[in-house]
Amino acid sequence: MGADKFEISVNLIKMAVIFLMMIQIVPILVWVERRGSAFIQNRFGPNRVGPLGLMQLLADAVKFLFKEEFLPKKGVALLYYAAPVMALVPGALALASLPLSPTIHIEPFHLFGQLWAGVDGKGYDFAFQGFSINVGIVYVLGISSLGAYSLLMAGWGSSNKYSLMGALRASAQMISYELALGLSLVGILMIYGTLSFGDMMKMQEAALTYGFFGQKFTIPFLPDWGIFHNPIGMLLFASASFAECNRLPFDLPEAEGELVAGFHTEYGGFKMLLFYIGEYGHMLVASALLAIFYFGGYNIPQWLMTLLPVNHIPGNLGAILFALLAHVVLLTKIIFFLWVFIWVRWTLPRFRYDQLMDLGWKTMLPWALVNVILTALWIFCAQG
Repeated sequence: MGADKFEISVNLIKMAVIFLMMIQIVPILVWVERRGSAFIQNRFGPNRVGPLGLMQLLADAVKFLFKEEFLPKKGVALLYYAAPVMALVPGALALASLPLSPTIHIEPFHLFGQLWAGVDGKGYDFAFQGFSINVGIVYVLGISSLGAYSLLMAGWGSSNKYSLMGALRASAQMISYELALGLSLVGILMIYGTLSFGDMMKMQEAALTYGFFGQKFTIPFLPDWGIFHNPIGMLLFASASFAECNRLPFDLPEAEGELVAGFHTEYGGFKMLLFYIGEYGHMLVASALLAIFYFGGYNIPQWLMTLLPVNHIPGNLGAILFALLAHVVLLTKIIFFLWVFIWVRWTLPRFRYDQLMDLGWKTMLPWALVNVILTALWIFCAQG
């Protein structure tokens, strides 16, 4: 946690801020989804309670908190109550492991009549993430896969046939698409040669460069983003992310026309809210991974650095402003991909269940294997 009171305090505040970011973005996304769907369908959406309907979020929060609590007559209490909590935890832990800005170096300073200089006397280095793991993507994939357990717990604990059927669909869907999702990342990981998120983003700082049998070709006006080296992998990962988040057109576990509300049919109030937070949390993690792997992460474009030369501001203020600007850049990319999630939901129809399985096993999985082979040939040609 840290070597002194200042470092421990900053790390605790940082972890709380990251968790609150995930929690607070959910009502905003709900509002954006309502307004976005209304725009797509040529409707007004929420527009009565507060300006632009923003106070509708507060009304929903009050409704969630004061809904009647109940347990299904034949439900399993432990599983029924634990499932919403289990839905929230994987997304929060996965998000906490993602670097949301460059490391901030704080020079030694005086405060409250005391010199704060860290263990080595050279200051402090703070990463804007809950915790740093060198094999970050392995941890994220592992912890995110635990979300399937919450759906199974909800389906069995509710003692409802529709809930159980939705839970079975969700578990089958996650197993099917996790294979394609994991394999889709193998290609880009082969190119980067590392599992560390920070190292991946450092490799995307320069101008776009291709290698061909020892020769280097540079395109100075394009960034060296992963999408230019592995576009097939990006499309496969983005598609599989929709299935992992149970979003349309992959929301068969919650198909309202068939299963009422799927695995959360028997849930309401605050417990239902936890399922929402968990779903949007997985969307947030998937959007952040897309930005980190394929779109440069928090790297600041050169034209923006020219307009806002914060890296030339000396001292701790300059370091904090530079990290804040980088965080805004990453957040902008994440918000764009979150909007794509919403856009697709209100544009494409839901698959039939047999189409869903065929797409995962007969199309995406073979293409993910082909992408690995093509990437290996690409690397061989580039280094040859």
